[in-house]
Amino acid sequence: MGTFFTRIARYSHWAVFLFLEILSGVLLFRFNHYQGSVWFTQANAVAGRMLGWESKGLAFLNLVENNHDLTQENLVLQYNIGVLQEELTRLTHDSSYTERVQSNVLKGKKIISAKVITNSILQRNNYLTIDKGKADGVELERGVVSGTGIVGITCMVSDHYSVVLPILNSKSNISCRLRGTHYFGYLKWKGGNPLHAYMSDVPLHAHCRVGDVVETSGFSSVFPPGIFVGKVVQVHSADDGLAYQLEVQLSTDLARVRDVCVVTSINQAEQDSIESQIEK
Repeated sequence: MGTFFTRIARYSHWAVFLFLEILSGVLLFRFNHYQGSVWFTQANAVAGRMLGWESKGLAFLNLVENNHDLTQENLVLQYNIGVLQEELTRLTHDSSYTERVQSNVLKGKKIISAKVITNSILQRNNYLTIDKGKADGVELERGVVSGTGIVGITCMVSDHYSVVLPILNSKSNISCRLRGTHYFGYLKWKGGNPLHAYMSDVPLHAHCRVGDVVETSGFSSVFPPGIFVGKVVQVHSADDGLAYQLEVQLSTDLARVRDVCVVTSINQAEQDSIESQIEK
C-alpha cells in the first residue's frame, strides 16, 4: 500500500503539469477571441474530415446491397422503356384497341437477386454460376437478366447454386424481336467477339436498319417480352437469301457482369404443366 502512494507522490508533478496545461488552454481559447476562433475552425475541420471518412466507410459497407437495388431498378427501367415505346407506336399509328400493351409488365413476375461467382467467356460453350438455388426459389429454365439486359437461362439448379447457360454459348437460342415492329427471329452466338451475336430468320419485308433495338419477344415462357438485348450494327442477307441475318451488339458485357436477377412468373408452374401436356 505504501508503495502505491509512493508512486503517486513520485509522479504527481506530471498530473499537476497536465492539469495546468489543460486549464491554460481553456482560459486561452475561452477568453481570447482570435485564438478561440482558430481553435474552433480547426476543430470543425477535423470533425468534418472524420465525418467524411465515416460516411465513406458506411457507403463501402453498403455497396453489395446498393448493387442489388440498382440491378433491379435498371431492370424496371428497361421494362418501362419497352412499354413506353409500345404506347408511342400505338398512339402514332392506327391500331386496334385490343392490341394495346400491358400497362405493367412486371406484374405477376418474381425477381430473385443473385451474384455471379464463376464465369467464362473464352470458350465455345461458356457457363456461369450464381449463388442462388432451389432454396431461394430458383428453378430450371428460368430467365436470368442484369441491369443492362439478358444474361442467359438456368440449366442446372442445386439447393444453393445455379448454373446458367449464357447467350455466349453455341447451344443458346433465344427468341427476340425488333422493338416497335414485332418482327422476330432467333439470337445465336457464333463464337469470337463476346459482345456480338446474330439474329436470324428475320423476314426481308421487315425493313431492318442499323441502330434498331432488339428485345425479347415473349414467345417462350423463359423471358417476358421487352427485355433489352442489344442494337443492330450490321444487316446481312441469310445464306438462302430469304431472310435477314442481323449482327447485334449485345447490351450486356458478360465479362463484367456481377449482379443478376432470375425472372419467373408467379404462375410459371401452371404454364409449364399445361404446355408439357400439349407436347405429349
